Amino acid sequence: MKKPFILLAFAFMFTSANAQEISDALRYSIENLNGTARYRAMSGAFGALGGDLSSINVNPAGSAVFNNNQLGLTISNYDTKNNSNYFGTQTSDSENSFDLNQAGGVFVFKNHDKNAKWTKIAFAVNYENTNNFDNAKFSAGVNPTNSIANYFLSFANGIPLNVLENGNYSALNNAEQQAFLGYQGYIINPVSNSTNNTAYTSNVREGGNYFQENGIYSNGYNGKLSFNFSSSYKDKLYIGINLNSHFSNFTQSSRFYEDNDNTLTNVDRINRMRFSNDLYTNGTGFSFQIGAIAKITDGLRLGAAYESPTWMNLSDELTQRLSSVRSNLSGELPADVIDPRITNYYAPYRLQTPSKFTGSAAYVFGKKGLISIDYSVKDYSNVKFRPTSDDYFRGLNAEMNTTLDYSGELRIGAEYKIKALSLRGGYRMEQSPYKNKTTIGDLTGYSGGLGYNFGATRVDLAYSYAKRNYQQGFFSTGLTNAASIDAINNNVSLTVLFEL
Repeated sequence: MKKPFILLAFAFMFTSANAQEISDALRYSIENLNGTARYRAMSGAFGALGGDLSSINVNPAGSAVFNNNQLGLTISNYDTKNNSNYFGTQTSDSENSFDLNQAGGVFVFKNHDKNAKWTKIAFAVNYENTNNFDNAKFSAGVNPTNSIANYFLSFANGIPLNVLENGNYSALNNAEQQAFLGYQGYIINPVSNSTNNTAYTSNVREGGNYFQENGIYSNGYNGKLSFNFSSSYKDKLYIGINLNSHFSNFTQSSRFYEDNDNTLTNVDRINRMRFSNDLYTNGTGFSFQIGAIAKITDGLRLGAAYESPTWMNLSDELTQRLSSVRSNLSGELPADVIDPRITNYYAPYRLQTPSKFTGSAAYVFGKKGLISIDYSVKDYSNVKFRPTSDDYFRGLNAEMNTTLDYSGELRIGAEYKIKALSLRGGYRMEQSPYKNKTTIGDLTGYSGGLGYNFGATRVDLAYSYAKRNYQQGFFSTGLTNAASIDAINNNVSLTVLFEL
């Protein structure tokens, strides 16, 4: 029999059940524009230029372009605003944060032999936050046809009633846990009371017009620590390699609410509910990069670089809570609260992000200025969860191979110098990783900034703007109606550099 109230002692559960989605893979595969203020002001178009601490994250050969040792650090302000439209109702939410997002140094060793062909070598260590996860999204509106009951039904159908009646939440896999919550919360009912029943129906008041709210609040980072080595051949050819260590920490809290004023009957039916999910993910990874820059003439430079996939080891923790209120012609009943107070510790898993190829060209107008262009390509259909022997991961990988696609990114940057003052600007366009181009749309960004050289010290300031449209589905199955969201990012960065 259903339990009207469940409140278990706080506990931990270690499980091999899977709860990963495509959005989890893309979270660690898509990078933001981060780095030094000069790099950001020129929209990251540094593949053929080098000479900037963040340029080695595009092309490792860039450290050999430095003439002197240099140390630098960058602080940034991230301002993200999300404008949502859900069935015609418009809402907005925003997040603002500060971060020390870059710190590093490069050390140059010159060969003083005038007849030497290899003129110098350089070592660099640089840390950057490749992605800032601080974000807030809120959507609300009236769904005319679909209730969250369909989310729980999508998991419940096929599961024996005995499992949902007498099962222990901590002993169930992820799909069974979702069905268990829906059943114990009176959101769904069995078609028959047989313990072998595997079919279920909604217990939400029928008639349409379900008011729904969905808030998703996240924070964390994806960090990259690069150990770089490069060399210069006759000051005409620069080659380099990076060994990268990755660190990730991600926390997300989602809060869903639904109510309705549909027709009352003599039978108890759900008229409002809240469903909360708290996810914590942490992990580490490794990747490498190789690259080269060729100085064709005094002004023209060409660059090429390859970045391997990032091989990440991740682990997830998830807690859930559901509360619901039933009513009939006699009025409302006391709330049913399903709060297992259990943290699910999922078995560690691996993620392979896509590799990246970058081609670059730049023209330097003496000491007056420069213009630079980078174009990078990633094939997101190659993203893979592992182990691939896992049936769930195998199905998810097949889905990503079908729905994800190649994505190109164009970056254009320019700089003009007036004595010690430098003026900079840039443009960036990144294509959607989805074949349908709507689940996540194309990104368009602009940037600008300035720098002042005091001699041994340099200060750079940058502003960057980026906008991307995407569809935010409330859930991956059942209630898949999506809010249309315009995500706008405004970032300000300040870098201080010291030449040694």
